[in-house]
Amino acid sequence: MAKRIVILGAGESGAGAAVLAQKQGFDTFVSDMSLIKDKYKNMLNERGIQWEEGRHTEELILNADEVIKSPGIPNDAPMILKLKEQGTPIISEIEFAGRYTNAKMICITGSNGKTTTTSLIYHIFKKAGLNVGLAGNIGQSLAYQVAECNYDYYVIELSSFQLDNMYKFHANIAVLMNITPDHLDRYDYKMQNYVDAKFRIIQNQTDNDAFIFWNDDPVIQKELHKYGIHGHYYPFAEKKEEGLAAFVEQNKVYFTKPIEFNMEQEELALTGTHNLFNSMAAGISANIAGIRKECIREALSDFKGVEHRLEKVTRVRGVDYINDSKATNVNSCWYALNSMKTKTVLILGGKDKGNDYNEIADLVKEKCSGLIFLGLHNEKLHDFFDGFGLPIADVQSMKDAVDAAYRMAKKGETVLLSPCCASFDLFKSYEDRGDQFKECVRNL
Repeated sequence: MAKRIVILGAGESGAGAAVLAQKQGFDTFVSDMSLIKDKYKNMLNERGIQWEEGRHTEELILNADEVIKSPGIPNDAPMILKLKEQGTPIISEIEFAGRYTNAKMICITGSNGKTTTTSLIYHIFKKAGLNVGLAGNIGQSLAYQVAECNYDYYVIELSSFQLDNMYKFHANIAVLMNITPDHLDRYDYKMQNYVDAKFRIIQNQTDNDAFIFWNDDPVIQKELHKYGIHGHYYPFAEKKEEGLAAFVEQNKVYFTKPIEFNMEQEELALTGTHNLFNSMAAGISANIAGIRKECIREALSDFKGVEHRLEKVTRVRGVDYINDSKATNVNSCWYALNSMKTKTVLILGGKDKGNDYNEIADLVKEKCSGLIFLGLHNEKLHDFFDGFGLPIADVQSMKDAVDAAYRMAKKGETVLLSPCCASFDLFKSYEDRGDQFKECVRNL
């Protein structure tokens, strides 16, 4: 009898896991509480994989030998609780895919900067001519690529949700950018639970592996001693100190190990302190992988950036419009505001994940000339920001948000969409939110 694998959720990761499970000879079934996109239905139908949508049929799921759970499904969903109760192993798609490849894994996590850093590492590896795939939260699912392609390296962006259900997976190079409160609604509002999830990235490292992290992150520093870490440390920070793998001195970025080299800071394609850290983490990763320093320098200087992350849209009547829709938490918005050079009209709001706006209070007072609350439930925003004395507009659609910003912003100012929140109250995704913003701005 073939082992039965049931996959819950048929998005990118679920459909990819199904393709791989079937290829490996498992009795495979896919179940999604929502409707499945046509793209993924076709993927399943072409291979004769059974699926259901709009429900979870218990007798087709509870008989699984192992369940692969989509990262979007909470750990306390009724079906998950039933599976746990009967002792069925529940794993993530990344955990499953890792069993069927010997490729080297470069894995990136952190509350902020992970998409940019992942994209940047992939860009360097590709430029160096390595046979590399891009997976995790961006690109095609790892499972699909393991089934259909044959890469030597994978560069994988990992969320805390993906890490939650990873047990044996092994990162050859693990990158931890930073840890700030995010998704606390999924972790019983306990920061420690979220921190523990992030540190799972190093759980199976050996003496031959590398752990790259931001040395000045207070949470990382506090936690480091708790985990029996086997890999080599590669910390990075802005100011030079003993043992750093990368730092800045006199406008040069120095990489110290394994191969020493440096480059002018102004040559970096990405600007701002947070992007300096992203570039350092990417440079160290490439250095460890043995990529030539000339290639690393060139790739760090010609990278194009990530869509929906501080993306310049256009200038209308002397006002710049910037799309930072990917800022789904307060810390991301902090980075965005911190990099603004002019007075800014900030558009924020959406589905709040237990946000604490104190983190951006000083920057809002210093940089903002107006606020636009875009969401179905803006009471929390009003409670926090109304006392700041700034003009405020309440809107429930992107067109109204952009029109309000157009009226509010003066020549020489910037309009910044950096919402601090998830998009699901009014939009399909943060990409949909960013695309609508860009379209409305271009229609002004």
